[in-house]
Order: sequence, then C-alpha cells, then structure tokens
Amino acid sequence: MEKSPVQTYRKIIHIDMDAFYASVEQRDNPEYRGIPLVVGGSPEGRGGVVATASYEARKFGIRSAMPSKQALQLCPHATFVRPRFPAYKEASQKIREIFSRYTYLIEPLSLDEAYLDVTTDKLNIGSAIEIAKQIKQAIKDELQLTASAGISINKFVAKTASDINKPDGLTFIGPSAIEAFMEKLPVEKFFGVGKVTAQKMKNMGLHTGEDLKKLAEEELTKHFGKVGRFYYQIVRGIDNREVQPDRETKSLAAEDTFPYDLTTIEEMEAELDKIANTVCTRLQTYQLKGRTVTLKIKYSDFKQITRNQSFPAGFNDLETVCATAKRLLAATNPEDKKIRLLGISLSNFGEVVTRPKEEKPTDQLKLFPF
Repeated sequence: MEKSPVQTYRKIIHIDMDAFYASVEQRDNPEYRGIPLVVGGSPEGRGGVVATASYEARKFGIRSAMPSKQALQLCPHATFVRPRFPAYKEASQKIREIFSRYTYLIEPLSLDEAYLDVTTDKLNIGSAIEIAKQIKQAIKDELQLTASAGISINKFVAKTASDINKPDGLTFIGPSAIEAFMEKLPVEKFFGVGKVTAQKMKNMGLHTGEDLKKLAEEELTKHFGKVGRFYYQIVRGIDNREVQPDRETKSLAAEDTFPYDLTTIEEMEAELDKIANTVCTRLQTYQLKGRTVTLKIKYSDFKQITRNQSFPAGFNDLETVCATAKRLLAATNPEDKKIRLLGISLSNFGEVVTRPKEEKPTDQLKLFPF
C-alpha cells in the first residue's frame, strides 16, 4: 500500500518588542519606571503624535499615533519625553545579533519587530518554541527588555499570535488550530483592515473570521478590491509569503482615511501635519533621507491622484516634508473638494539601509514538532 505524502510546514517566529521606545526609556531612566510614560511629540507642540506609550499609560487608553494633546487629556499626569532614536537603534542592533545566533532568515519590519524563519536553525535545536523561549530570555538577560513571540507555520498567524499575550508573551498556534483561530479572530485584527474597513465589514454583518469565511472570493473582491483575495486566503490559514531577509527599503509612507470628508484647506493641512510627523518619525528611526515627496489624495468619489516633487539632496526634517506636501496640495486646487484620504511618502533615498547579505542555508521544509 502506497503511503500518502507527509505534510511539511515552515516554522515562523514573529518577535515584537513590548512598548519598545518606552521600555528603553524606563530601563535607562529609573525615574520613569512604574509611571505613565509617553514617547513622542510634546502636547504643547503643533502636531505632536504619540510614538509609543508605556503599559502604565496604555491603561488610560493612550495608543501610538494618537495626538499628544489627546493623550494628555486622557492622562493629565503622564510624563512626555522626546524620542532618542540612537538609543533605540543601538538596542535594535543588539536584538538583531541575538536573532542571528539562530537563523540567517530574518526579516525586520521595524526597529522593534521581525519575522524569523527557523525551519532550519543554525544550532540544530529543531523546536521553534524552544528557539523563541531562548531568544526572549537572551533579550531579557542581555538588554533588560521584554519581547513577545508568536509561532506558527506562516507570517500572518505568527504576527497575530505575538499580540495575544502581551507583554512578555509566547503563543504557539499549530496547523490543526489555525482555522479555528482565524474564525474567532475579530475583523479589525486582519491585515489591511483599518477602522473604516472594519466598520464597513460590521455594517455588512461581518464581525469575525467565521463571518468572512461565508463569503465567496468574488464577493470579497467585489466589496474590498484586491485585498479581498488575501482575506479569502488568510481566513483559511493560507499565507505563502516567505521571510525576506534582504528586503530593501524603497519608500516610506503614512496615510489616513478620515471618518468624514475634509472640505476646508485648514482641515487638510492639519491632517497633513499629523501624517508628516508620522513619516518623519519613521525616517529618523531608520536614519533615511529621501529626495522625493509624494502626496496621495483620494476624493469622496474614490477618484485618486498623486503629485510629487523631487529635490537635489535628501532630507527627513518635518518642516520640509510638511511644506512640500502643502504646496503639492495647493497645486491641486483643493477648494470646495471633498477629500476622504491623504497620504505622504518619501522615496529616492540617497543612502538606503540594507540587510547584510549572508550565506543562506538550503530552503528545506522540516516536520514538526515546533
């Protein structure tokens, strides 16, 4: 009797540092420990935005990307500090060194999170769960910081799992548990689902993965465009994206879809201030300077345009990004137009930080156990 082929799986770990910027500040400054701490723009400044908040501050409802003035209203006794990107980058590099002890296949998403493919690991440990435990312990022992880990057979489920038991969590979702896990997942936890899309789904009676699963692929793409195909796949636990260790940064962007249409230039410019602040924070995090600013506009009728301007030298300062975006907006004659989305991106980097190229092992899938 011929044996049926044995199913093989990748072993993917998603590591996400816990309140990274705030945790570094609390580690380095004992007076910040145990108190609500907000890292980001000053609430007295124009367009200040929360980069991250300590868990003590999150209890008051403070979240990243929130205007600093709103954060102050939620917690008047919170302490606000400006970001120290060199300190965060130094900690991030040490974390990356810990990752590299176990695998060549590391895909950083930002300073504080990364995917690791440990299907074949350097130390022949074999268990992704054991590797995640060792990485978390090394980060704690060597850097006095905590990380949360999600472990599964693909990137989406691993990333979602890492967020379940924060802080200092470790969550494994095996192949047999994935579909049940995805069915229970709230729609706002799905990749590509922001506040507006989540509300649209809920208005359609779609509250969980189980609800999404009832729709055919054609229905999902009809309502949500190309990303509907991704929803159809992922709710069934299918995500074939590989961990990409040599991914190069080509552009850096931020955008926002508004709960109501913007109709005045004052409203539009105020939103551009917030978006530019987010972009510049990220640029400075990665120590990148771009030469091309692109403005993205989507109108209430869903018509979308982009406008861009290039410069001879790279920059990442808020003043230049803001001023350029506002000039590009003014050139579109925005008076009496209704805008539902604005976005800013920087590209054409003069000096791009790339991942170090190392010898890669054979891309071989192994069996569980994790």
